[in-house]
Amino acid sequence: MPDVTSYPDGAPCWADLNAPDLESSRRFYGAVLGWEFQDKGPEYGHYTMCLWKGKPVAALMPPPPSAEGLAPAWNVYLRTGDVDATIAAVEAGGGKIAMGPHDVPAAGRLAFAFDPQGASFGLWQPGGHEGAALYGEPGAMCWNEVYTTAGGAADAFYAGLFDYKQEQIGDGTNFDYTTWTPAGSDRQVCGRLRATDPAHELAAGGGQPFWSVYFAVADVDETAKQIAALGGSVLHGPFDSPYGRLCVAGDPSGAHFAVMTLARS
Repeated sequence: MPDVTSYPDGAPCWADLNAPDLESSRRFYGAVLGWEFQDKGPEYGHYTMCLWKGKPVAALMPPPPSAEGLAPAWNVYLRTGDVDATIAAVEAGGGKIAMGPHDVPAAGRLAFAFDPQGASFGLWQPGGHEGAALYGEPGAMCWNEVYTTAGGAADAFYAGLFDYKQEQIGDGTNFDYTTWTPAGSDRQVCGRLRATDPAHELAAGGGQPFWSVYFAVADVDETAKQIAALGGSVLHGPFDSPYGRLCVAGDPSGAHFAVMTLARS
C-alpha cells in the first residue's frame, strides 16, 4: 500500500506500546519487525517512534510514574476530526473518559476512553502527526479489532461515535464478527469479534475486552519462530484466514499482538 497521508474518522490510525522496559522492547520489535527507533527525548518522556523505511509506523513509551504497575499493552487510537465532540459521544453512549483531552504540541490532540464493556482505546485528532505513515505492508500495521463479550452492544456504541457501515461476517452465533467501514470510504478499517470463550480469548486484556493490533510480515511462520526464539510467546497459530495467514503472539513483557502475512488480492 502506498504511503498514508490521512485516515478517515473512525479508522485506527496509530498504535503505541506501554513498555516497562524500553530497551528490551526495542531489541525484540527491532528484530521481529525490522524497526529502527527515534527517541523523542526526556521532554516527551522518551516516547520512541518505531520507524519502517524511515517513516513512523508505531511507538513505544515507558509508563509514566503515575501509571506504575500498568500492565504492558498495545494501545489503539481511532482518528477523529473533533476529539471533544467524540468524547461527548463516548459519555452519551455509556463509555467513560480515562484521560484528556489534551494537546500534544505540534502533533495533535488526544484522549483515552473505555467503552461500556471495558475495552480501552485512544482518540486522536491530528494536528501535524496524521498517524502511521505506512499501512498494510510488512513492518506496518495492517488491521485492528476489538474483542468483546457483547457484540451487538459494542457495534451500537462505536457506531454512535463514528458513522460506520457494519457488516456481519459468519453466522453471528458460533462466529460473531463484524467489519466496520467509515462513511465515505470503501475500505474496511477494523472489526469487532465477540468472544465465545471469554476466559481464553480475553486473556490478552487481563480478562477484559480489549483492542488488538496486527502487523504485516512477509512470512508469518518464520516470524512465529523468531518470536519464540527472542523470548516471546506464540499463543495461537499460525493459521489461515480468508484475509491471510496469521499468528497471535506475546512479546517478552507479556503484551499481546498479532502478525499476519496478507493474502494476495
